[in-house]
Amino acid sequence: MSLLHFLILVSSLSFLGYGISYFSSTDMKLEFKRFGLEKFGALTAILEVLGGAGLLVGIKYNPILMLSAGGLSILMLLGVVVRIKLKDSIWVSLPAFIFMALNGTIFFMSLLN
Repeated sequence: MSLLHFLILVSSLSFLGYGISYFSSTDMKLEFKRFGLEKFGALTAILEVLGGAGLLVGIKYNPILMLSAGGLSILMLLGVVVRIKLKDSIWVSLPAFIFMALNGTIFFMSLLN
């Protein structure tokens, strides 16, 4: 398994799990309420599921990989901005930053394929 495929697998499974959990967890909905973004919660979850699935499909079709990884990077950048705006701690903000960097790495690695 190549490094790119490993990163894709980690990111895709994380986003699929996180996106699906929004619809089954009240904690996730409360988090979006805390952000003041409760009307965007379902949309965000759907984008996460689509992005996670797109990463997997992108193993075979590179343009889908670039779109999915780029989209998830932007989504996580917005997540970092929201956490900074709310003055969340670095520790709480770190997952969004890591997933932004992870998907940015996947995006740039996919440019080389």
